[in-house]
Amino acid sequence: MATGPLEGIKIVEFSGLGPGPFAAMMLADMGAEVLRLDRIARRPPQGKALDLLNRGRACVGIDLKHPEGKATALALIEGADALIEGFRPGVMERLGLGPELCLQHNSKLVYGRMTGWGQEGPLAHAAGHDINYIALSGALHAIGRAGEKPVPPLNLVGDFGGGGMLLAFGIACALLEAKRSGQGQVVDAAMVDGASLLMTMFHSMTAMGVWGEQRGTNMLDTGAHFYETYETADGQHVAIGAIEPQFYAELLSRLEIDPSSMPAQMSREHWPELKEKLSEVFKQKTRAQWCELLEGSDACFAPVLSLQEAIDHPHNRARRGFVEVDGVAQPAPAPRFSRTPAHIDRPPAHRGADTDEALEAWGIDAERLGALRAAGAIG
Repeated sequence: MATGPLEGIKIVEFSGLGPGPFAAMMLADMGAEVLRLDRIARRPPQGKALDLLNRGRACVGIDLKHPEGKATALALIEGADALIEGFRPGVMERLGLGPELCLQHNSKLVYGRMTGWGQEGPLAHAAGHDINYIALSGALHAIGRAGEKPVPPLNLVGDFGGGGMLLAFGIACALLEAKRSGQGQVVDAAMVDGASLLMTMFHSMTAMGVWGEQRGTNMLDTGAHFYETYETADGQHVAIGAIEPQFYAELLSRLEIDPSSMPAQMSREHWPELKEKLSEVFKQKTRAQWCELLEGSDACFAPVLSLQEAIDHPHNRARRGFVEVDGVAQPAPAPRFSRTPAHIDRPPAHRGADTDEALEAWGIDAERLGALRAAGAIG
């Protein structure tokens, strides 16, 4: 049974990759009833569905190019509060399911669109992936060590932070506005825009003259010795983020380093030699020994954990930051709510696994289902 602050909201999701499913997952985690429309499966599924981005929602197999399939999708959209699609600009229009037509059928609909480059602009119709979008935003240029090439931060900044998360935020905002105005609208979420937005603080620091264009030389990009990762005696790593003077003093105290023997913390010209000094210190103990000495202190310390280690860490266990659904460990819904707690309603579903059950729940009767299947419009 769905719970959460979005309980009662109905969303139709057109299946895609990465950021669109992530936005749908976030909204489903928050209690929205999300129905995923996917292509008809041509083969029986093998094993358990393990794409965790598809958790929390039913999946219908539907042929959107079939007239009856398109009509079925429109019928579902008429009863929805929001829609999510992540195709290139123009694809939904060619399918006959563009925002203009859908809003004619449902004037309160929030039509969420997820693309890399946006719905217009010189690059709107070009192919791309996370690495391309964050490159154009300026984010990729800023990430990396001094004298080395830029390092993609997985696909967290474009696909998920600047893409899916901002799409979910935009849909939630538009749903609130639709309740006041009674009118829906299009949410144009572009990963290049979102990645740029995530860089706002660095634009501020550049304007203030405290952030340089040369990566790996600034306070937050591994330029500083007090904001860095260090290898330990056992080949593991720890992360230090002791920016504020009092936290830096705590770090030096616990490392048994006399502050008077060190140059000033913010003396940038000394940062390289200070990093070498701390590197030597951290190689003297294992990661577990450093955890015993520093974890939980104000030295701004944490061990660098693998994915499995993160699941098992005592703090994450205490906060129930990871949950097990259908035997698969995964990140829990976030953020937390005091009165309407979020919940993962169901594990991921294979393509079309819930077609009959889900369509009946959305108001399509058994006789109509039989006709749609006979016509090849659903699977």
